[in-house]
Order: sequence, then C-alpha cells, then structure tokens
Amino acid sequence: MSYTLDIDRIIEMAWEDRTPFEAIEHQFGIKENDVRKIMRENLKRSSFERWRKRVKGRKTKHSKTSEATRFKSKNQK
Repeated sequence: MSYTLDIDRIIEMAWEDRTPFEAIEHQFGIKENDVRKIMRENLKRSSFERWRKRVKGRKTKHSKTSEATRFKSKNQK
C-alpha cells in the first residue's frame, strides 16, 4: 500500500511546476531518470508525452537553474 501511495505522490510532485526533481530525489531517493520511468509506466502515452513536453527545459524543475526563492518549512523535506 505504501508503495502505491509513494508512486501517486511522486507523480503528483512531478506534475507540479514548482517542485524540482531534486526535491523528489531528496524525499524518495530517486533520480530524474527514474521519475521519468515511473511517469512512463503509470501514465497513458498521451499524458506522458504532455508531461514531458511541459517539463522539458523548464527551469523550475531543476533547482540548480531555478531562480525561484520560496519559503520552505523546516518540517518539509
């Protein structure tokens, strides 16, 4: 059950514009390529392609290139 919840949360975080892949890696220990595999395996082909088009080159999905400075709670991973 926990695995399913983790997959659901990873997919949710991957769709969020302001959640960098580094945050997903920190919370779940998986790299961007693994997130891509999870998305490919769990989304319909059209949804996966829409997601890839959306995140490809998006600065906010990579914290090293993002200029966004947002408040982060100490309770947040």
